[in-house]
Amino acid sequence: MGEMQLATIGTFCTNEACKDYQKIFPENVVKYGQTEKGVQRYRCKTCKKTFTATKGTMFYRLRHSEEEVVECMAMVGDRNSLAAIHRIKGIKEETVTSWLEKAESQVKQIEEHFIIPHKLSRIQADALWSFVGHKGEKGGS
Repeated sequence: MGEMQLATIGTFCTNEACKDYQKIFPENVVKYGQTEKGVQRYRCKTCKKTFTATKGTMFYRLRHSEEEVVECMAMVGDRNSLAAIHRIKGIKEETVTSWLEKAESQVKQIEEHFIIPHKLSRIQADALWSFVGHKGEKGGS
């Protein structure tokens, strides 16, 4: 069995009905403008379907900017209540709750594909997230 490859959105077609679904062909998928919010769009030459760079992420089809979502997630991480986030940011508690649910789903996928198969300990996983959080720079910041 071959190694699992990570591919970024825009390097393969995300349409399950396409004959080139998930096949990595750099010439098959092309940039196709941007959304009103500036998110990159792509188009598959085979099936003619379009999709955005946020497809498959927790930011897909959100009305708020990625920055707002990340700020709210950081506030939750800092132990602010949903009511406090609503007062400070003006974003409904239900909206933040739905973002948390999307984030949970993403974390479960990461655990399923990376953490569990490689039998990483909690300490190793924390070290990995610290590395990712600092973009791999030694010494942080």
